[in-house]
Amino acid sequence: MASTAGRLAHQKEREQGVGTKQQAVKFSNQDYEALRQQCLQSQRLFEDQRFPAECKSLGFNELGPYSSNTRGIVWKRPTEMCSNPKFIDDGATRTDICQGALGDCWLLAAIASLTLDQRILTRVVPPDQSFMKNYHLTVFFFFFSFWQFGEWVDVVIDDRLPTRDGKLLFVHSAEGSEFWSALLEKAYAKLHGSYEALSGGNSIEGFEDFTGGIAEIYTLQKAPSNLFQLIRRALSLGSLLGCSIDITNAYETEAVTAQKLIKGHAYSVTGAEEVDFLGKQVQLVRIRNPWGEVEWTGPWSDGSSEWKHISEEEKLKLNHVAEDGEFWMSYLDFIRHFSRLEICNLTPDVLTSDDVHHWNHYQFEGMWRVGATAGGCRNHPATFSSNPQFVVRLDVVDDDPVDGEDGCTFLVGLMQKGGRQQKKLSRNLETIGFAIYEYKGRSNVHLGPDVLLRQRHVAMSHSFINTREVCDRFKLPPGEYVIIPSTFDPHKNASFILRVFSEKKAPEVSESDVDPYFKKIFKQIAGDDMEVSVFELVKILNNIVSHRSDLKTDGFSLETGRLIISLLDKDESAKLGLMEFHLLWNKIQRYLKIFKNHDSDNSGTMSTHEMRGAASQAGFQVNSTVLQAIVSRYADAQYAIDFDSFVACLIKLEMLFSRFQGDSGKIELDLQQVCMKQICLHFTLKLSVVCYNSMSSCSGCAWRSTRAEEDTNKEHFLTSSGRGSSLSELLKMPYRHMGITYFPMFTCQLL
Repeated sequence: MASTAGRLAHQKEREQGVGTKQQAVKFSNQDYEALRQQCLQSQRLFEDQRFPAECKSLGFNELGPYSSNTRGIVWKRPTEMCSNPKFIDDGATRTDICQGALGDCWLLAAIASLTLDQRILTRVVPPDQSFMKNYHLTVFFFFFSFWQFGEWVDVVIDDRLPTRDGKLLFVHSAEGSEFWSALLEKAYAKLHGSYEALSGGNSIEGFEDFTGGIAEIYTLQKAPSNLFQLIRRALSLGSLLGCSIDITNAYETEAVTAQKLIKGHAYSVTGAEEVDFLGKQVQLVRIRNPWGEVEWTGPWSDGSSEWKHISEEEKLKLNHVAEDGEFWMSYLDFIRHFSRLEICNLTPDVLTSDDVHHWNHYQFEGMWRVGATAGGCRNHPATFSSNPQFVVRLDVVDDDPVDGEDGCTFLVGLMQKGGRQQKKLSRNLETIGFAIYEYKGRSNVHLGPDVLLRQRHVAMSHSFINTREVCDRFKLPPGEYVIIPSTFDPHKNASFILRVFSEKKAPEVSESDVDPYFKKIFKQIAGDDMEVSVFELVKILNNIVSHRSDLKTDGFSLETGRLIISLLDKDESAKLGLMEFHLLWNKIQRYLKIFKNHDSDNSGTMSTHEMRGAASQAGFQVNSTVLQAIVSRYADAQYAIDFDSFVACLIKLEMLFSRFQGDSGKIELDLQQVCMKQICLHFTLKLSVVCYNSMSSCSGCAWRSTRAEEDTNKEHFLTSSGRGSSLSELLKMPYRHMGITYFPMFTCQLL
């Protein structure tokens, strides 16, 4: 019960925005500003009791309290190590990061790549921190931000660092007086429980925790033919890249090859260029060693003969500097000598520049629980279908495919939680993976064994493996697919997040049997009262269309929002509840599909000549007079109708028919019912109004009916004015209901 209550509380916090970069989670419930005020009032230096300067913060085994590796370690503040300590001196650079006695080169490679983009760096290392400011205020502590399993976390630390013989034991700067990298490492160690918890790993883990991005791995011995282009494209998108050489046994760890490459060591990839070499174009890759020394000595290394044939201009472009831990090598040597390449693709909120392409992304949290949702992989047919299932819809093919093939490119990442925190408990990560199946012709249906065992998957993760995350890139035709994440064996308890990144618009993703996508958005917007007001409705509609580069819109107005609420608000609360919002969501999706179908020139707007067909598809047969009225009210000077105007038009067509009975689109009133409705009939005792859209009229209004023409085959209408008018005039004839002004409009027949 306690864990369930905790999950519900956490879910509510997430829905309120807790965990975003703007409202990060306070790790260990430590608030930076509150602690700062306490230190100022007490006039005492901050000493972090949640991560004390003691052996238990160092580790649990090799760095445990009784290990010989921890003898002689003294925790010191930077002022005790140098006279003029600096947090960041003249900008954070790759040379500020030198590895110490801890086996966390994977982390340092990620930090080195982080310095290549100052905007990303400042998300992790807030720039308005310095020793001068903090020491003047006698505070002595800092904070850093990390992404952890779908949410951002602020970690506060004091500035006491482990030293031996007066020097920093772990990461340090080359100059010895700059401490941002050492303090960042300490904050990351606190997040995971100890310094030793950071020993061993892949740089992609650091990449993701610094950015919230999603990482993919390439085996270079099986490199795709377009990998160099992928590297250049990734670097231009601001992605973080790392590479390494695999080891075959423990004795090869940190072993140096004949050409000065280090096995089992994490490097970062910082550049990729083509140069003119003896009349030929040569592809080069720039590599960074976080040790700051021990560089490649083969072709294109510092001082090699190849540089003699390169112009000074090209050398300047390549930033060719010797003895800095960074070096160039040919792309062919790169894929020959290195084993793995890791690319971390960043989310749109991290890449703020309009000059680069943004990945669209979505994520869900889930869990495998024994006896319920821990079904294992497809090798276990009796339980496989019990795993959580997620639906993704791919609509638009890539604009400029790198491989030259049409399709929808997307990434799927499955990440299990809590791996490093469980190291000291000797618990291993579960073996995880996922499979993707076609989901054609189904809606909100959890696929059972009758479907999954007869149908072959269309794609799956490259393997099931016991790592924190399994991620793969896919290209599939447009359509709907279901993603089924699982452990390899059934009956394993674990929690996970599933993330989907797409090159085109964000895919519509839903947990088919629990959490539809509309419900996710509804909860984010509705707030504590779980209802959407007109102001919240306009906000969410404008938020949706603002992310659609294929739509032109001026934004939804309050008038349109009020019309929508009047149409769908069944309980007359002037707000939309969950089910009402669900109806709206489906309606907007339908309108969007109609709009795109009739935007024949892909301009993001609809020509007025296309409007008749669009209205017909929506269920309204409009004649030339009505079409002219639509053009007069909704079209711009170029006779184009944008998306919000299109929606407003259809909503006004539908709003009068929200009370029609059944699906026939017909309502019959006898004389008593007519009189109860205060409708004055001038032509018959029995009226049958037929609406092509099968929607009904607004209740609660007293209407008068008049006959526009004697011919019963002509179009007729109901108005609140009590006088006859043509249908086209209804567009310009407002009426009020519950304080809201409406512009009624519909087509009906008098029988």
